Amino acid sequence: MNTKVKTLKAEVRDVLENNILDFWLHHMVDEENGGFYGQMTGEGELIKTADKGGILNARILWSFSAAYRVLKKTEYLEAATRAKDYIIDHFIDTEYGGTYWSLDYKGQPKDTKKQFYAIGFTIYGLSEYVRATGDREALDYAIQLYECIEEHSFDSEYNGYIEACTREWGKIEDMRLSELDANFPKSQNTHLHIIEPYTNLYRCLKELKAADSCDYVPAIGSVLPIGVTVPDDFIVRLEASLRNLIDIFTDKILNPTTHHLDLFFDMDWTREAGALESYGHDIECSWLLHEAALVLGDAKVLKKVEPIVQLVAKASEKGLNADGSMVHEANLDTGYLDTDRHWWVQAENVVGWINIYQYFGDESALEKALKGWQYIKENLIDCEGGEWYWSRDPERNINRKDDKAGFWKCPYHNSRMCLELMERDF
Repeated sequence: MNTKVKTLKAEVRDVLENNILDFWLHHMVDEENGGFYGQMTGEGELIKTADKGGILNARILWSFSAAYRVLKKTEYLEAATRAKDYIIDHFIDTEYGGTYWSLDYKGQPKDTKKQFYAIGFTIYGLSEYVRATGDREALDYAIQLYECIEEHSFDSEYNGYIEACTREWGKIEDMRLSELDANFPKSQNTHLHIIEPYTNLYRCLKELKAADSCDYVPAIGSVLPIGVTVPDDFIVRLEASLRNLIDIFTDKILNPTTHHLDLFFDMDWTREAGALESYGHDIECSWLLHEAALVLGDAKVLKKVEPIVQLVAKASEKGLNADGSMVHEANLDTGYLDTDRHWWVQAENVVGWINIYQYFGDESALEKALKGWQYIKENLIDCEGGEWYWSRDPERNINRKDDKAGFWKCPYHNSRMCLELMERDF
């Protein structure tokens, strides 16, 4: 391990423990109403009555579960368990299945629509909790939510997954993930955050087997020693879903001309949303798609995926700046370019290039990652208040209009960047 890499690993661990997770432990735990507070503004004002988002809580669960799995600190387990219990007690819809989009600050359902992006993140968090603890209840709910997505989101006619339904699984007019998105039935973003949890759930089961904690292949309906009965052919279907999602990315979502990942699609995969490019999603997908293939462990799939991984990462360079940062996205039809340096894009930028360096030996990729990390250190980490700023503009002015913590501002992209760098052998 060279000196630069050793220093990088030490620095990200320090930031993870003393800047990111410390902030959430000391500022965002809701002792009065349970779970975690829903918002702190960019000015540092804690909004105790803010709604609590499903995505925020699932990402908190993932972050502290992963941190506990790696670092074994009791306070991380306590936070992860707090998040798991709150999700199960409040976000799970016990009548219709799935998870609510949001709750009020007291934990009562607020927006009850079923957004599959959020359900996917709940699987991601629950499966990581299982990886960290072997918890029976978390695995049971993760399996149930997988079945929910497959039953209500999967499009058996054209393939892929739709965005959203009503609480009762009916059709919904507005399928957008947020007000910033186009209203299409399928998106790259939702597929990205379905392949991500499916990969983690599959990895979780493989790890249990490797540790002789279960025996699910090829037995049907086998019982895990931790007490969860795997439904008939579950692992077979999960693996098939993962293989199919990899193919969706390589054959449907990938733009074969530009090697960017197109963002929005009709049911039949027609691209009609215009010429949009999201450089942050490109670089994030480059390593998540590679991770899915690596976890699947099929040499034939890897042979297909690895050249694409490198092409997508290369395409994302269009968003790189001389200072190592990456811009968010561009609309080529209108000429609009979001030049702000969003926190999550910078985190994924570092992981994506480390992945290219680790697996393909590209020394220039390591330099891109190191430069990106330097930008983060100098511009995004709030050393006084904790956590990271939402973004800076090209003139390096801090964005305080958007949240320090909130519905979309979670300890996930940045904590995951730190943990990825800590765990990887490069």
